[in-house]
Amino acid sequence: MTRRRLLQTAAAAAALPASCEKQRLPLPDFSTLTDLSTMLRAGQTAPSHLMDHFLERIARFDRAGPKVNAVLELNPHARSATVHCEAGPLHGLPILIKDNIETADAMQTTAGSLALRNHKPKHDAALVKRLRDAGAILLGKTNLSEWANIRSPNSTSGWSARGGLTRNPHKLTHSASGSSSGSAVAVAAGLAPAAIGTETNGSIVSPASACGIVGFKPTVGLIDGTGIIPITHHQDTAGPMTLTVRDAALLMSVLADGFEPSLPSDALKGARLGVLRGQSGKHPQVLALFEQSLEKMREAGAIIIDNVELPKAREAGGLSFKAMLIELRADLNAYLEQRDGDVRSLADLIAFNEQHREVEMPHFGQEFFEQAEKFGTLEIIAAGEEARALARRLAGPEGIDAALHAHDLDALICPTNDPAGVIDLKRGDAHGRVASTPAAVAGYPHLTVPMGFVDDLPVGFSFMGSGGSDTHILSLGHAFELITQARRPPALVAG
Repeated sequence: MTRRRLLQTAAAAAALPASCEKQRLPLPDFSTLTDLSTMLRAGQTAPSHLMDHFLERIARFDRAGPKVNAVLELNPHARSATVHCEAGPLHGLPILIKDNIETADAMQTTAGSLALRNHKPKHDAALVKRLRDAGAILLGKTNLSEWANIRSPNSTSGWSARGGLTRNPHKLTHSASGSSSGSAVAVAAGLAPAAIGTETNGSIVSPASACGIVGFKPTVGLIDGTGIIPITHHQDTAGPMTLTVRDAALLMSVLADGFEPSLPSDALKGARLGVLRGQSGKHPQVLALFEQSLEKMREAGAIIIDNVELPKAREAGGLSFKAMLIELRADLNAYLEQRDGDVRSLADLIAFNEQHREVEMPHFGQEFFEQAEKFGTLEIIAAGEEARALARRLAGPEGIDAALHAHDLDALICPTNDPAGVIDLKRGDAHGRVASTPAAVAGYPHLTVPMGFVDDLPVGFSFMGSGGSDTHILSLGHAFELITQARRPPALVAG
């Protein structure tokens, strides 16, 4: 530490009330990241107090009680980090990280797979370094759908061989969705004020919607993806999972260069929003909630343009998936060959799973892995590049962008997904409707904000925009959140 930094730190410490530990206030459950930061700055709490609070909730609700099973591993150095955390916008705030994001500490990075057990990277992922530099404390790693749900078409969201099954805190019998299952559940259950998830197609917004929190998938490339176990670099991105849009914006200001979100409360006034009926599904109760939300938005001054279409969305999704399996082989091989251990390629990973079938594949197989491993010829790679280019064009310039321009829109909107289905480990996920594909394939921003409940299960409201419109999408979501106030904590973990 430099002398100047030492003096700055000493001055900051002197500015805090004497005996901060004695003056700290009880922490309300489900406090937002922003509220906790305000309390820290005011000397009403301390990083160690926050850590104790969330560790106690993890013990009560994740390890015992309803056992939502969101936290895969706790950081053994989290308590000591409260003494040494950096000054910054996230000073002293505990954050959970999805277990496909590298951390250079005592924790493992495994994507939920036993094949990467004891894998401890030598370097933090780029986003983890940003979090630490901003003063955040890594509380632990969250469970996920193993390999971010790219192993099998019959997978169960929230299940991994290393972590077991993560459950929806609103109804334990129902899916938390995925693949950022643990991150969504942890925030919804009040086990941390915020978490980081990752998305290739739906893996942030779908579990966020299913668990009743905010999830933001930014424009691909806005957050440095170095140190994230990949599926495809064309669609992979990390993103914040939080209780409020303001908290998501705060994390984005740390995770992305030059990100300065403005969140005016009247952002909906005069905003032109296009309803994607083709992505809205047919669930009557979800559609009823959606219509109620639209009416509230009209009352706030929004101009709703109905029946906006993305006619090539389905074709773009099919092309993207074809390309994704080809890209998976190349991108995952490039990642695995850089690590130590016996599993250094997708072929090694397939062999490991076969050798450990009883623990790795008790519920579903690895059909996607096996298919991807066959896609190594130059002809197939060239076909994948062609499919990718066409998919991005259909989803982006000829899809989302064309719709926005044709109707002079600020954003596209629809329900994020239908309520979570019942967990079925034998049959896997029900593969219900999720509105994530157009923005995922285009690489454009997608925000989900709680919209309401159907039979005590949350559903979210989606905002999508063109590439680089992230701050505007967040501002619209923030204004929507203020007029709807639809989030409520799960009864199973309240108090």
